[in-house]
Amino acid sequence: MTRRDGVTRRDALGAAAGSAALAALPVRGEEGSADRQRLWYRQPATVWTEALPVGNGRLGAMVFGGTARERIQLNESSLWGGGPYDPVNPAARAALPEVRRLIAAGRYAEAQALANAKVMAQPLSQMSYQPIGDLILELPGLGATSDYHRELDLDAALATTTFTAGGVRHRRRVLASPVDQVIAVELSVDSPGAIDLDVALTTPQRGAATATGHMLALDGRAPDEHGVAGATRLAARVRVSAHGGSVSAGDARLTVRGAAAVTILVAMATSYRRFDDVGGDAGAIAAAQLERAATKPFAQIADDAARENRRLFRRVTLDLGRTAAAERPTDERVRASQQGDDPALAQLYFDYGRYLLICSSRPGGQPANLQGLWNESVKPPWGSKYTININTEMNYWPAEATALPECTAPLVQMVRELAVTGERTARAMYGARGWVAHHNTDGWRATAPIDGAQYGLWPTGGAWLCTHLWDRYDYGRDLDYLRSVYPLIRGAALFFLDTLQVDAASGRLVTSPSLSPENVHPRGAAICAGPAMDQQILRDLFDQTARAAALLGTDAAFANELAAARARLAPDKIGAQGQLQEWQEDWDAAAPEPHHRHVSHLYGLFPSTQIDVERTPALAAAARRSLELRGDESTGWATAWRANLWARLRDGEHAHRILAYLLGPERTYPNLFDSHPPFQIDGNFGGARAIAEMLMQSRGDELLLLPALPRAWPSGGVRGLRARGARRVDLTWRAGIVERVVVSADLAGSVTVRAGTRRVTARLSAGDVLRLRGPELRRG
Repeated sequence: MTRRDGVTRRDALGAAAGSAALAALPVRGEEGSADRQRLWYRQPATVWTEALPVGNGRLGAMVFGGTARERIQLNESSLWGGGPYDPVNPAARAALPEVRRLIAAGRYAEAQALANAKVMAQPLSQMSYQPIGDLILELPGLGATSDYHRELDLDAALATTTFTAGGVRHRRRVLASPVDQVIAVELSVDSPGAIDLDVALTTPQRGAATATGHMLALDGRAPDEHGVAGATRLAARVRVSAHGGSVSAGDARLTVRGAAAVTILVAMATSYRRFDDVGGDAGAIAAAQLERAATKPFAQIADDAARENRRLFRRVTLDLGRTAAAERPTDERVRASQQGDDPALAQLYFDYGRYLLICSSRPGGQPANLQGLWNESVKPPWGSKYTININTEMNYWPAEATALPECTAPLVQMVRELAVTGERTARAMYGARGWVAHHNTDGWRATAPIDGAQYGLWPTGGAWLCTHLWDRYDYGRDLDYLRSVYPLIRGAALFFLDTLQVDAASGRLVTSPSLSPENVHPRGAAICAGPAMDQQILRDLFDQTARAAALLGTDAAFANELAAARARLAPDKIGAQGQLQEWQEDWDAAAPEPHHRHVSHLYGLFPSTQIDVERTPALAAAARRSLELRGDESTGWATAWRANLWARLRDGEHAHRILAYLLGPERTYPNLFDSHPPFQIDGNFGGARAIAEMLMQSRGDELLLLPALPRAWPSGGVRGLRARGARRVDLTWRAGIVERVVVSADLAGSVTVRAGTRRVTARLSAGDVLRLRGPELRRG
């Protein structure tokens, strides 16, 4: 053990163990901590938003917890309607100059009408994420039940249902294994030979299941959609093993009689290899996965799955305090959350958000979509696709800060693929270099504008996604990774160098045509030039691309070109109401929807750091005024965004008030899924990040501790949060004041730790640990 400048060099585990205050935090899996990270209920689910989700990043299941009849709804992340297609409108490139001329002349409605007629994608809608079907378990002659309990253990990633029928205690366990790539189900009883079971597999897709021996086999095809033929083949294979009983096949189902225990393994696959390749053999893939998994008993599958989940889940531990309200079932806690004191519900929501991200986004799978991984409908809300004007980005807000960087791998891969399709769109639609993606994409990585010009003619979706590529670097500081993604962010920036327009009145550079996502301005349209969000995103994109070039020692001339363009971008403006303007003109007060769900013009405050209460106080005050005018209560994800924004303004009471609304019955379903309504998962992820943001914020090499701590969380602690610069942070507080902080450095560099008016700056080597105590941030 060595010391440098008062800092002890030691591994992070040892550092945490050495702190009595931090050691008081519960460790995952400790005796008595199980209740802290589980959802539980006294009755089965009656609707999908009461069912409990399990997932391994590729396979998902919603477990209803029935007694005589159990429904386990199934998904595979690569099953999308339609097939590979290129939706660019061939008339778009010729029409765009006139659209821009009409916008410059203030003839917005005409510009929007022309864009609708000549510019928008063909087809105008994208493809939908699809369900595989349902696994149905029926226990004939079960009779009346009692002592019912169902739960989801977030630490073990295990859904369990127990009940008593006819004097026999039944237990059913369901998991999605990331190790063995199956959904695994175990039924057991405390009376040998008491399980009689019928197993069926149904699908809403073109296909049907057959039964042979101990196996069910389902083969089918995804649906046609919006004139695009369904190209993806799907397959599911189910194997049923009975212990102490018999299994027989017939009438497209398997029948088990007289068993003491039953294990069911479900493998699923599609022919989808990539957005432009559906040539895989779905049946062979599913069969091979099932064969491998069948060599292991359920207990080993469950242990291996739990170990892999814990590898990620246990990196962060949160304690916000606990009251008697935490003893209630989860659905009762949600219903009562607006009337009582239940700080542990926020902790559970935080843990659940991290659990959902682990389940729905793992390397090798698809990114988390509007519903994460789970969808029961062939026509889901908004196609359950990727809305990249906020929702997809929000899905990944907790990834870096809450120590789940691996979960961003599918998002990074999607950006790589969008750069391919987006290059075609940039060339064919705009005559530009680089690549572009508009406000939505799907499994086929379509990048042309959809849904009508009033929603879709927004060219900055790909640019926003690129800021996540930068965040992935900034939190980990891996130059090899940065080198691998630099061509993507460079291509996104190059597109805007070719397409930015000069505003005749100001001489500034603006995007055109564009819009402020999904909002309508008072000139009878949404379409416009240079909305505030675009200008803010491009400032980040140009900055980050230039910084990446400098770090990699390349592209100096291009970086200079970006710096010059950035300096000419239209600045943020403050309007007559004291608000941050959403558009170049001061239209906010007359906008048709003053409480619109999107707060796009506040991107600069969060997730960006361009606006800050200390560095840009006037703009921060204007952002605050915009939030006041917009109102606190909105759709689920929009409420979560507002909580993050108030946290950035360092107003913990306001952030907590909004968070409490988010966790209440209007915006949270009984299974803790976010209610837009209907279900969208982005609110779960946005809410998890808001909680982290209230406790710690990081910018560059500076850490801000307890910037927005509400009175409702007077004492508590958190272990394992990540900060920019490859650092991990453990923190405890008492009576609203920092008690102890431990900063562990994975890489060398300087760090400044701030709490209130106190600050400490230290130079850390890789592996060093900085320990500070009390509100004065004393060393030791």
